[in-house]
Amino acid sequence: MSKSIEGVSNWMNMFRWIVKLIRDEYGIDEALLTRNATLETDIGLTIEQIEQVLEYIGDSFTLRFPGGTLDELVKLEELCLLASWMKGYYKRPDFISDDFEGRCRAINSIA
Repeated sequence: MSKSIEGVSNWMNMFRWIVKLIRDEYGIDEALLTRNATLETDIGLTIEQIEQVLEYIGDSFTLRFPGGTLDELVKLEELCLLASWMKGYYKRPDFISDDFEGRCRAINSIA
């Protein structure tokens, strides 16, 4: 399911878009949705819900996340930075492995 991405043009806009998505879709208190919040422990999302968030982001921003994406992500900020990099809004995040970078580039036209 694609959601409007109007106004998203940098990583900060992307972060805010993802916060709103999680808040609206899963009823998570926005106070919990901080940059350093862990997706499972602090926010309380299940693996299935995180996968669904990746699908929403992928559908909305025309991105494809490779298998093993959840092995690379722990925090909400990491999800934001990864999606922002894949969309061309941000530099390559330091936390992703070279192998994962290659798999992302192979299935996306990363800026």
